[in-house]
Amino acid sequence: MKSGFADMDGRRSDQAGGVAHPPLEKPYEPSSKIFKLPKPDNQAVRKTDIHACLKNRRSRRNFSDQPLTLVELSLLLWATQGIDRVGPNQCSTFRPAPSAGARHPFETYVLANHVAGLTGGIYRYLPLTHELLTTAEMSDDIPQRLSAATFGQEFVARGAAVFFWSCIPYRGEWRYQQESHKNMLLDAGHVCQNLYLAAEAIEFGACAIAAYDQNAVDSLLGLDGDDEFVVYLAPVGKPV
Repeated sequence: MKSGFADMDGRRSDQAGGVAHPPLEKPYEPSSKIFKLPKPDNQAVRKTDIHACLKNRRSRRNFSDQPLTLVELSLLLWATQGIDRVGPNQCSTFRPAPSAGARHPFETYVLANHVAGLTGGIYRYLPLTHELLTTAEMSDDIPQRLSAATFGQEFVARGAAVFFWSCIPYRGEWRYQQESHKNMLLDAGHVCQNLYLAAEAIEFGACAIAAYDQNAVDSLLGLDGDDEFVVYLAPVGKPV
């Protein structure tokens, strides 16, 4: 990273130029298969002591076969990218994880391996309505493809669920131009740390993954790799 931000002085962002803001979440076809999630609340929380959650937070790589419940998955999705309020003019959102200018440039995808009440497959989280959109049904090759895409880290594909965060750069660029790219990297850290703490609160574990084959992971999720691409992922499972 280079800090040549002074070079941006005098340039106008698309927001300043009156260009309409990008969608708050990626659009989808009305005919898409949608799954309604239970309301996120504290019924899944087993540790209410924030000091204990912070002290015990570790990267967990050994998972049992215990599934996540839908209530637990709902809480994890809300804690990382759920929407509490839409801002003025419907151009920003306020969520449990902070984001520069409330731009929230990410989409969340979930590989559901062992989630009770949810058919295995890949889903995209719809934060505006707290729902899941089916993007791919489970197939025998998905775990193998994921392990290969993460350079043989087989534990990644053994998580009860695997969270992927893709970035849509223009959501930040619309307001901050190239300066937004630093902000997006910081924002990804906020989101993943929330996953760690929420997983700890339900007595599950997570492990942040940044070592992966970009093209392979983007291909697994059906992303173009240009206007949207994966920037971070993390499996979640019951530690053993």
